[in-house]
Amino acid sequence: MSLPNKSRTLAKAFSGILGVDEKSMMEILVKWHPEDLTTFRNESSSIFLKDKYFLFERWQDYHIAFLVKEFLRFQDVVVQWTMHPWERDARMARKALDGRPQAYGLLIELACTRSSDELLGARKAYQSLYVESIEEDIASRVEGIERQLLVALVSTYRYEGSRINDVAVRSEAIKLGITINRHGDKKKLFKDEEIVRILATRSKPHLKAVFKCYKETFNKNIEEV
Repeated sequence: MSLPNKSRTLAKAFSGILGVDEKSMMEILVKWHPEDLTTFRNESSSIFLKDKYFLFERWQDYHIAFLVKEFLRFQDVVVQWTMHPWERDARMARKALDGRPQAYGLLIELACTRSSDELLGARKAYQSLYVESIEEDIASRVEGIERQLLVALVSTYRYEGSRINDVAVRSEAIKLGITINRHGDKKKLFKDEEIVRILATRSKPHLKAVFKCYKETFNKNIEEV
């Protein structure tokens, strides 16, 4: 790639139009000589200003502030990417608990998308990092009806096989439908111990079968509740 093309590529990488392109920056900058950098500064008026007193090219202050923010974001991504998955999930869970109730969805995502071993590993890492269990942390920090469900979700070790009990599926789908019709409000479902047990302990294939049976029995998707 010619120097003018590299300069344009680097200017675009710094621009932040689609975020900072760290890969392009490093590929170009590590190979450039001081004179190449001088040319780049002179040709990138959107990034650098010519100092009117001492005639050198200097960064525009607002652009430095923008890049600092972007590089911190990049640093956070790199740090998280290199973490052991257990530690990453434990720190994400703690961050969710330190945030507002709207962040509790992250706890549900972690509990529902990780395998039983992965979730157990995150619980071990949480204890190591914060000298308390994630279960007790949720129980002491979360207020309201979500607490019972969240504690149950992170405490469980789900069966991960493919076996499904058809009798239990139909029974639990009907139980789910009756409870939904009785309470109306989806959040009130979390007060029902039987519903919490189903959501927190049943395997993912079993829950899919329950939700399918619910749709067939009550003629609506569980997402519509």
